[in-house]
Amino acid sequence: MKGLDILVAGVGGQGTILASDILAEVGMLAGYDVKKSDVLGLAVRGGSVLSHVRWGEEVASPVISPGMANFLLGFEPLEALRVISYLSPESTVLVNTRAVPPVSVSSGNMDYPSLEEIERTLRADCRRFFSFDATTVAEKLGTARVANVVMLGAFATQVDIPQVIWEDAISARVPAKYRDLNLRAFHAGRELLKGGL
Repeated sequence: MKGLDILVAGVGGQGTILASDILAEVGMLAGYDVKKSDVLGLAVRGGSVLSHVRWGEEVASPVISPGMANFLLGFEPLEALRVISYLSPESTVLVNTRAVPPVSVSSGNMDYPSLEEIERTLRADCRRFFSFDATTVAEKLGTARVANVVMLGAFATQVDIPQVIWEDAISARVPAKYRDLNLRAFHAGRELLKGGL
């Protein structure tokens, strides 16, 4: 694998930054030059969060150009749709189907599009599309807070990186008392898309 450009889109409180930190750690452990950039919306729970993670032989910029993302991990459907301009016809998209409506929707200023509409639009702009409820999978493990790592587990089936590297990266980036829970979340995510490569 020569290199990858990975976007992670979510809202504050979903662990988007932690997930992108784990992705950066995976890239480094796999021997890549890694650059990462986080773009935060409102500095409150529920604001947009977008992380750019780039793995390569030599990465000059931490920012992915529009139309150049290899992968999009959408932790929230509308947030995934917001960054559609980064997709190429060769992109792979993974979306958590659990909606977290933004303040503009909950205040009545805008309508939240249907999940079917969001999925149809995203599918039309990429090569491979996967959607699943990572939040429910995480809740079955005891907390929705590990849905981000469920998403990473699903993503791991799409790239040729040894499982032990993923496990080491997770162990390095999460507090020790949450390590086992996060590793279980990672394996649950892998099961969602088993045989993905």
